[in-house]
Amino acid sequence: MRISDILAVPEPCFSFEFFPPKTDEGTAVLFETVSTLRSLEPSFVSITYGAGGGTRARTLELSQRIRRELHVETMAHVTCTGAGRDEIAALLDGVRDGGIENVLALRGDPPAGSARFEPPPDGFAHADELVAFVREKWPFCTGVAGYPECHPESPDRYADLLNLRRKVEAGASFVVTQMFFDNSHFFEFEAQARRLGIGVPIIPGIMPITNVSQIEHFTQGVRVSIPERLRRELDRRRDDAKAALELGVAFATLQCADLLRRGAPGIHFYTLNKSSATRAILAALRVSQPWRQRG
Repeated sequence: MRISDILAVPEPCFSFEFFPPKTDEGTAVLFETVSTLRSLEPSFVSITYGAGGGTRARTLELSQRIRRELHVETMAHVTCTGAGRDEIAALLDGVRDGGIENVLALRGDPPAGSARFEPPPDGFAHADELVAFVREKWPFCTGVAGYPECHPESPDRYADLLNLRRKVEAGASFVVTQMFFDNSHFFEFEAQARRLGIGVPIIPGIMPITNVSQIEHFTQGVRVSIPERLRRELDRRRDDAKAALELGVAFATLQCADLLRRGAPGIHFYTLNKSSATRAILAALRVSQPWRQRG
């Protein structure tokens, strides 16, 4: 089922993101995690694509297996990094042949050790070029990334939103955002996008905090801020892993409830290949149904 059709249903869309491990053993463990989360009836799951294309084969393999064996709608990531047009076309053929209808088209991060993104020979420099390429030959429902606090390489919010508009004009059907921890950033981003004529659904991306040092590492070098009140509470729990996890789950649950109450079309969870935090948050949301409290 196409994600654009899923988003057309009044009920919120809940989705999970996973990254493909580099070993067969890790892949087996991840598949078991996805199997466990299947009971939560996700609208779809997405499988990321490593910098430099190092996990390209595993992205395709996992996406096909999840779709075929677990009967869960799947979105495969496709990036411009480390691949020319022929390689990207071969990947898209494999995604299509595996019965997958959805892709997330990304420029991608620079390969490890590179300070800036350099397009490969016969490749693409920007995500809107990749979106247009996909649209030319494949019938996918294509999503793109959005950045509530601005892409780290963009000079300002306006330039970043113009870039997002180019991706939508090239054929994107929906947007999934980078993680954020202050909902005001999302709603400001969404309002400004609408004023620029970006009308496709914008799904907020949420990463439940499960480890203090880990989230600090993830937010370094990117435009993702942690509110000071949350940072203080995390710091108090720095040496208590269980307490930090409990705070992370509680905060993300409140954050998601507020987003859904105020009209967000769903939540895309960055799971870090773990199930416990996401299971707890989504269970609480399904019980409380904050989207039914919209004014």
